Amino acid sequence: MYINFWYPIIRSEDLGEGKPEKVKVLGCNLVAFRDDEGNAHVLSDTCTHRGASLGGGWSLAGKPRIVNNCIVCPYHGWEFGGDGECKNIPSIGYGTKTPPRAKVDSYPVQEKYGIVFAFLGDEPEATRPPLLQIEEYGQPGWRANQVLVLEVDYYFERSIENGLDPAHNEFVHPTHGHSAINRDTYKVRPYETEDHRQGWGFWFMHEFDSPPLPQSDHITAGGQATPWGNTKTVSSNIFAGGGTYGPNIMPTYITITDDKMFRQYFFEQPVDENKTKIFFLNMRNFLLEPEKDGPIHARNKVIAGQDITLLVDLEPRLTPLSNTKEVLMPADKAIVAYRDWLAKFDDKGWRIDWNTFKARHGKDLMYAIPSPGRRTSGNWVLEAVPLFKNRAARKAADEA
Repeated sequence: MYINFWYPIIRSEDLGEGKPEKVKVLGCNLVAFRDDEGNAHVLSDTCTHRGASLGGGWSLAGKPRIVNNCIVCPYHGWEFGGDGECKNIPSIGYGTKTPPRAKVDSYPVQEKYGIVFAFLGDEPEATRPPLLQIEEYGQPGWRANQVLVLEVDYYFERSIENGLDPAHNEFVHPTHGHSAINRDTYKVRPYETEDHRQGWGFWFMHEFDSPPLPQSDHITAGGQATPWGNTKTVSSNIFAGGGTYGPNIMPTYITITDDKMFRQYFFEQPVDENKTKIFFLNMRNFLLEPEKDGPIHARNKVIAGQDITLLVDLEPRLTPLSNTKEVLMPADKAIVAYRDWLAKFDDKGWRIDWNTFKARHGKDLMYAIPSPGRRTSGNWVLEAVPLFKNRAARKAADEA
């Protein structure tokens, strides 16, 4: 898991005014809330006074409250603003100057695509990876489904690698219509990967054979047929590809015909090494009627369920540090490209030392993801998450 990237925190519609929401990302406890103007904020969730959860939310008559744009600690009423600084400590009197150490990490926030994102790290704005821009979002001729959130019991890197894999569809997804394999001719076509212009990941496109699908004006959620039009037969050659942006974002493009396309975006939230939340945005430039949203949503759940059934049993649960620990094939070129990019993030010193983190977090101390504020001020109560200096240091720790 890596600091210094944008992570999905919560769907915009799930973050109501006046009600804080607890979230765990990268193993650390966070709290999201809206201030009185409706602006979203994301803070470290551990009060630096006596360790209470700010996300517990002080309440009045059972209703959590945001007071003067501050989230209120339910233990002793300390009030923390969206900038992470404590504004009031009731025990010393409201309006009294608070100690400089009475602060928690506050993270940059962007609210886009129906998702509240937070930049979890301390990299300065000028050099940090930007949030992925979805060019077609909100454009005429494109429709976005409501963001689907999936909670899965496996590590996020395994999830990303599954989405990049061009060789599993015929075996895992019979409802794609690709279940019939000709043993005499079947083979995954060669493809190439290339780093994309944003500079934080790679891209590939793959052509694969697809049997003609029955046509009608509806989409089936669970049946074998997947009709995408109403008159013409779908071409037997479908182009699908994808790539990664940072460690946790994966765009997928599916071109069914020249004028029928899906563009899918997976924003993954690593909770810990055993759990991931996937924020899935599905866009299309056909079947634009709102009544098509429900069936498409249902079908996406069916497909995701097929992947989940498989991935919960993968071993080892974490991605191997060395590719020699698996027998990889040419079809795995995209998986290798992803791992190469993870190695680059390792060498930036952004990977969390997970074993050290687990040994102490929540026991004799609480870690926090370092925020940009740590670049300009010191005297922080919570220790920053432990990081590997580079990939060599990580390898040495794994071999020790």
